[in-house]
Amino acid sequence: MSTNNRAKAINTIASHCPRSRDGITATTDVYGEDVFNSAAMRKYLPKEVAAKLSAIINDRAPFDPELAGDIAHGMKQWALDRGVTHFTHWFQPLTGATAEKHDAFLLPEGDKAIMTFSGKNLVVGEPDASSFPSGGLRCTFEARGYTAWDPTSPAFIKRHGNGATLCIPTAFCSYTGEALDKKTPLLRSIQALSNSVKRLMHCFGQPDATVNVTLGAEQEYFLIDKNFYLHRPDLLQCGRTLFGASPAKHQQLEDHYFGAIKQRVLNFMADVETELWQLGIPAKTRHNEVAPAQFEFAPMFEDLNLAVDHNMLAMEVLRQTADRHGLVCLLHEKPFAGINGSGKHNNWAVSYGKTNLLDPGHDPHQNAIFLTVLCAIIQAIDLHSDLLRCTVASAGNDHRLGANEAPPAIISIYLGDQLTDVIEQLEKGAATSSRQAGHMRIGADTLPQLPRDATDRNRTSPFAFTGNKFEFRAPGANQSCAGPNTVLNAIIAEALDGISEKLEKCTPENFNPELQKILQAIIKRHKRVIFNGDNYTAEWREEAARRGLPNAVTTPEALQALKTPKNIALMEKYHVLTEKEMASRYAVFLEEYQRRIHIEGGLAVEIVRSMIIPAASGEYRKTLSALNEAKTAGIGAGTEASYQKAETLGKGLDQLAARTAALVAALADSPEKVIAEMTALRPIVDKLEPLVADKDWPLAKYREILFIY
Repeated sequence: MSTNNRAKAINTIASHCPRSRDGITATTDVYGEDVFNSAAMRKYLPKEVAAKLSAIINDRAPFDPELAGDIAHGMKQWALDRGVTHFTHWFQPLTGATAEKHDAFLLPEGDKAIMTFSGKNLVVGEPDASSFPSGGLRCTFEARGYTAWDPTSPAFIKRHGNGATLCIPTAFCSYTGEALDKKTPLLRSIQALSNSVKRLMHCFGQPDATVNVTLGAEQEYFLIDKNFYLHRPDLLQCGRTLFGASPAKHQQLEDHYFGAIKQRVLNFMADVETELWQLGIPAKTRHNEVAPAQFEFAPMFEDLNLAVDHNMLAMEVLRQTADRHGLVCLLHEKPFAGINGSGKHNNWAVSYGKTNLLDPGHDPHQNAIFLTVLCAIIQAIDLHSDLLRCTVASAGNDHRLGANEAPPAIISIYLGDQLTDVIEQLEKGAATSSRQAGHMRIGADTLPQLPRDATDRNRTSPFAFTGNKFEFRAPGANQSCAGPNTVLNAIIAEALDGISEKLEKCTPENFNPELQKILQAIIKRHKRVIFNGDNYTAEWREEAARRGLPNAVTTPEALQALKTPKNIALMEKYHVLTEKEMASRYAVFLEEYQRRIHIEGGLAVEIVRSMIIPAASGEYRKTLSALNEAKTAGIGAGTEASYQKAETLGKGLDQLAARTAALVAALADSPEKVIAEMTALRPIVDKLEPLVADKDWPLAKYREILFIY
């Protein structure tokens, strides 16, 4: 990267600092203004239509097709009043990104035009299904697919330049009805869990209530200057650096985490939050993360389906806002070697009516419900940890999991000492500590009040109880939350149903003793998945192997869970995914993994041959020329250092040629072979980097990229 380009990158700091709206009043005024929310519904829809649509959203009432026309008319008028000219069905195909096809409201009528939007336009769309990954569900000549309106996730407006588009969240399915997206299985799983929770609550004599599954998704990301980004072909095409020597200073002083936010970044964050608030996304927390140039934002908890949509939208806002600030937002799981990568902490909970079922209660009856749900979760994670691990498998996340910054590929549960003690007492039927004397029983007997927020935090655990929710820390920053939560809902539904089936056979007199036996049996059978220690250690990997816990280190290993008969049977039983849909996802995700690895390998070859070798060769020639000039002049001082440098450069060039040729051969082989050769090639390049003058090294360096602010 030339000296002029380096200077240009640094000098852009002051010129890319747009300002946000100021003041609390502006914040409250703009919140949700670009969302067709309840206030908009009341204003633009007939009273009865607004009430029925609210019931669909809040109470999951069945959708009445007769409402579509009135809703479409009101939604169109609301959008037109806000300068919208186009509409789109916004959906989430198996690419892991979002997709949209824009249509204008405008309809010519002779010499004039009208703005039109029908109930059919709202409810159904027809994108080309064969052009999205389907894993064999659609062939090239079978192009028809449908987007179907999801009324539980409100429509919103995306603004761009001088225009704006009405976005309608939708599911995406094939002509033959198979799910081609991530939303459809998620909605199915929410319904399945809702039914199972209601069944269990009826066993406990609870009145009918609405089940609400919630999510809070903490989002980590990197920010770098756009000019440096444009001089890194690997970041441009792969999202991560394939080469780069570690700088002398990175995160080892631990001075970035929660540190004062630099002004340029703070301006960016303020603009992100304003846009998120306009979209009704309750962004709450912002801070520096562990690695330099790494940050995080976290929203408040929302309905699971809406939270997933909001997280996908938030990632788009992060990228677009960064561009306006002369920055680039990197959401790859591991953009830089040697420092922390980025994850997405998935905070999951479930409520029945106004009661959070993961909140220990104040009375024995509520404690019994809490412990029952907790034991169901323990059983679910133990039986289907392979399927949960599969949902976070990707080429990018393989670099992050278990790298002393993220939980390992071994799925375990952290409960904390106090809750673990309660579980152990429950298993034995008697107290094991002074916290509870006598025998522990469930129901209106002698069960003590359970601890609330009494657990420590364990950032090494993949699945940690954190007071009133479970935090799944394994998802990568760039991944959709739909996959992990679809599996969580389904496997927990199965466990709850297993308990309910037994409780339904109980009489009121033997309910509490039988419940205690059921939970004791679950703990004895599945407690192996509970681990409160350091998940990073080699000792835990050995212990986990002794316990029989699976450890799928790579994506190809992890994806095998989609082909396991027990997992297929589970997903089919709860109508979340069919066997055919499971097979399609295995094919799609494996092909994506293979393609990403081969793209990285091909680009590594190109960078080495077209950029690294010329730069190293130029330095080699200059060093040899200096040696020859010294020899001609009869000067010996300094030649030893130049000779050693020339030797190192020459050997490095030879090694580059050999390893690059090996990588080229590997590209015709398996992804595993490509990864091995890329791993062998990188240290050679990184060793040459400090030997070449800054002005002649073609790639922006880590010490420049990570410390620009």
